Amino acid sequence: MKRRNGSKPGGRRRERGVALVITALGMSASLLAIGLVVDICHFYMIKTELQHAADAAALAGASALDSSSTGLQKAVTRAGQVLNKSGFNKNNVVVPAANVKFSINLDDSYVSKESAEASAANIRFVRVTTAPAPVNVFFASMVLGDTFNITATATAGQSVPLNVICGFIPVFVVDYGVPISPGNLYTFRASPNNSVSPGNYQILAAAGSGGKDVSEGLAGGVNSCAQSGVEYAIDTEPGVKAGPVRKGINTRFNDYSGTNMSPANYPPDTNIRDNITYAQYQAGSPSTAPNNPGVAGRRIVLIPIVKENEIDNGRNVVRFNRFGVFFLRSKVGNGNGGDLVAEYISAPITVSQGDYDPNGGPSNALIAVPVLYK
Repeated sequence: MKRRNGSKPGGRRRERGVALVITALGMSASLLAIGLVVDICHFYMIKTELQHAADAAALAGASALDSSSTGLQKAVTRAGQVLNKSGFNKNNVVVPAANVKFSINLDDSYVSKESAEASAANIRFVRVTTAPAPVNVFFASMVLGDTFNITATATAGQSVPLNVICGFIPVFVVDYGVPISPGNLYTFRASPNNSVSPGNYQILAAAGSGGKDVSEGLAGGVNSCAQSGVEYAIDTEPGVKAGPVRKGINTRFNDYSGTNMSPANYPPDTNIRDNITYAQYQAGSPSTAPNNPGVAGRRIVLIPIVKENEIDNGRNVVRFNRFGVFFLRSKVGNGNGGDLVAEYISAPITVSQGDYDPNGGPSNALIAVPVLYK
C-alpha cells in the first residue's frame, strides 16, 4: 500500500512550538515596553516634584540677594534649607553648596559663591542644580538598571525695579528739599516737641485708624500697595501713639511686651543687636540672636517719603512722593520718647511682594521681588 502525500507527523508539532516561542517573546517584549512606559511615567512624576523643589530653592536663594557677600552666603544657606525640607521620593534632597551658583546677567556664565564675592554688589541671579537623585526602577531594570539618576536645575533672580510697593510701614519720612543720603538717619515718627505740624507726628492711617492698627502695621507692614510718583492720597493718624509705635517696631527686636502679637505671626529679625549700623548688620557683627525663630531682613523697612508742602495740621491727607529703604538701628524706648529715626540705605534689596506697572510712575531701582526665570 502506498503512503499518502503530506507533511511528516512531527512537522505540525514543530510549527506549534515555534509559534509558542514567538508568542512568548512577543508577550515579553510587550510587557517590557509596558514596564518601560510605567517607569518613564514614574520618572516624569518624580522629576516634576524635584523641579518644584529646585524652583523653590532658587527663589529662596534669590530672596537673600542684597548686594553683599553676606547675602551670597545667605542665598546658599536658604537654597539648601528649602531643598532639605522638600520631601522627594520619601527622602530629603541635599544640595551641595557648590551647586548654588551666581551671575550678574541672566544668560551669563554662573560662578561659585567665592568667585561671585568679587562682584557681590552686582549679582542678581541664582542658579540651583540638584545633586543626582537615584530613583528605583520597577519594571525595566534589565534595560535601565536598578536605579535611575534624576536631577533638576532652576534659575531665579531679582525682578525689574518695582513701582508698585507693598508692605510698607505706616509712617513717613519728610523730604525737606535736602538730598536724602545713604548712611544718614531720618525721622519716621516725630516726638511731641518736634511734630511736623500741630497734631501730626508722621504716622499714617494706612493700616487702619486705631492704635492696634498702627502696631500691627509697624510689626508686619500694611496690607496695601501704592505707586511711587503717582498721586496716592492717604490720611495721617493724629497723636503721638507712643505705645502702639513701640509695640509694633519692637516685635522686630524680639520684644513682645504688652502686645497680643506672637512671634509666629510677627517674627523678630535674626539679629536683634541694638544700636548697630546697616554695614554692621550686613557683616553679621556684632550680632545677637533672638530666643524666637527669626527672619532675616525684618529690620529693613520700606517707608514712604512725603514732600514738606504736603503736610498740614491734624488728620490730613498726604501724597507719597516716593519710597525709601531704611534700616531700624534701635528698638523704641519707653515713654513718649524723642524722634524715632532709621538709617537710609541705598543697596538693592529683594522684598516678598510688589509689582511693576508699565503705565505707572517711575520705578525704584533699589526694590525688586524674586522671580523664577527658568
